[in-house]
Amino acid sequence: MRLRPQLMGILNVTPDSFSDGGENVTLDTALARAEALVREGANIIDIGGESTRPGARPVSLQEEMDRVLPVIEALAGCEAELSVDTRKPEVARTAVKAGAHIWNDVTALGYDESSPGLAAELGCKVVLMHMQGQPETMQDEPEYDDVVGDIRSYLEGRIEVALKAGVAKHNIIVDPGIGFGKRLKDNLDVLARLDAFHSLGCPILLGTSRKSFIGRIDGSDVKERLGGSIASALWGASLGASIIRVHDVKQTVQALKVWQAIRERDNG
Repeated sequence: MRLRPQLMGILNVTPDSFSDGGENVTLDTALARAEALVREGANIIDIGGESTRPGARPVSLQEEMDRVLPVIEALAGCEAELSVDTRKPEVARTAVKAGAHIWNDVTALGYDESSPGLAAELGCKVVLMHMQGQPETMQDEPEYDDVVGDIRSYLEGRIEVALKAGVAKHNIIVDPGIGFGKRLKDNLDVLARLDAFHSLGCPILLGTSRKSFIGRIDGSDVKERLGGSIASALWGASLGASIIRVHDVKQTVQALKVWQAIRERDNG
């Protein structure tokens, strides 16, 4: 019997994230949103202070610190695990010391040469994500020979780098990076063959919530993609995703409860 995936609730404290930019830019609104995510069933809260949407520009180290650290400090010790969504090692170091349990890195510890060693030193869980290119340019004609094979090879290499630096294997989570330097067909291929990443021997994190590939299928705007987000979450759960990163926690919890009840009935 496959257990229901954990849910990672998204908390972007940025003015320009693709879906919820500007909604949680004050400490009070961010904490209220975090409390709602936990109440709705989030196991993890992923706190990000720099947007990595297509075309996003980097923010300064100090600005990112100022956005995420007060939130992490205020939430330390809450019911959910805390994750910091950053590529900067300085932000990760300070965030983990402030109470974060997970370093979620869209560059798979590749942004700075010190990142793998720091991840080992911190001893926290780390998400290694695949992204072709950089946020500013990643959707400029991405190409693959075999998208699933290419991503798996990349992640295998990043796992090896992390292990050589001293990161414990049980602390590594992999994310194929839906929407990060990928065309619609690439995203669909990755989703269809998500179980191919089990060969890496690490839990799989899947992030499809409200992403543009859904809109390319049905023409929906970003705030109208709940159905597509849940459909892809259930698909990912059926292929063994361990963590699903979502905006809409309450609705996804309900969908997964029904999915699990059906599976348990079938297996009973």
